[in-house]
Amino acid sequence: MSTELSPDLSPDLTTGSSPPAGRPAVQAIGYCGITDEAAPELAGQLAAARELGWQAVELRTIDGQPLDLLSGPAFARAAARIAEAGLRVPVIASRIGGWSRPVSCDLDQELAELAVLADRCGALGTRYLRIMSYPNDGLAEVDWEREVLRRVRVLARAAEQHGVVLLHENCSGWAGRDPSRALRLLDAAGTEAFGLLFDTGNGIAHDYRALEVLRTLAPYVRHVQVKDAAGTPEAVEYRAPGEGAAEVADCLRLLLEVGYQGHWSIEPHLAVRPHEGFRDQPARCRAAFERCGRALRELAESVATEAGGRWRGGPAGLEWTAPC
Repeated sequence: MSTELSPDLSPDLTTGSSPPAGRPAVQAIGYCGITDEAAPELAGQLAAARELGWQAVELRTIDGQPLDLLSGPAFARAAARIAEAGLRVPVIASRIGGWSRPVSCDLDQELAELAVLADRCGALGTRYLRIMSYPNDGLAEVDWEREVLRRVRVLARAAEQHGVVLLHENCSGWAGRDPSRALRLLDAAGTEAFGLLFDTGNGIAHDYRALEVLRTLAPYVRHVQVKDAAGTPEAVEYRAPGEGAAEVADCLRLLLEVGYQGHWSIEPHLAVRPHEGFRDQPARCRAAFERCGRALRELAESVATEAGGRWRGGPAGLEWTAPC
């Protein structure tokens, strides 16, 4: 495959809860990653992205701090360095509704985090914020459902007002493993300011087949995080893309078939999970991250070659152009 891609592999992404109408004339998929798994400090994160030839990075933490907790000056410096590196930020991974935020948590604090991150999205030139759907905290199932849907409506309205789009991940929370519940979130939100994010490796940890979930949700997915794993929920072993049992190649193939536009973003979990702290040597973390980035490219280009057609690949991603 050719290694020459368009100078800016940055598609204008469709948002909202309606599936796209047919395959686009130009289908572009960029590679990126949640770079705090390469290094805690921004310099190391940007260096890993440059080494892989990417044009984008997904942000979660810098110097161990979630983006919303960075001071104003610290964030301004970070945004300037990202711009100087010539990198985009397609998504910010927030903590809203996440594994440490049960359904009983203070919604006003969630809205405050959303407001800060929305402002920082503007500075970074992105509209997407990753969220989850609130682990239960002792509520009956019907009450858990009611409260999650209420919160989604409130958050989605706030996101619309702030000009950002919330993307729900298939991870912790009420709708994390059930595609019908994920679709109910879209219906409850009722706005273009709410969509879906899909992580290929979460099924192993949460005891479901990711590919089966993706078959239902693929037309609504606006961002993809790529990890692979083997084992059981009690003993998960994370692996490089294509080396585990998460059917990552099949997931990528399905996304190509439905005309997915956006980014495939690695979240390896090989050497470090930042919310657990850095437990390995920095050089080992960086090396494991870059190995996963190269594995994603190899797997993606293999899948694209099998798909046939007019795919071109390079360090930054894949691009397909319809025949004239």
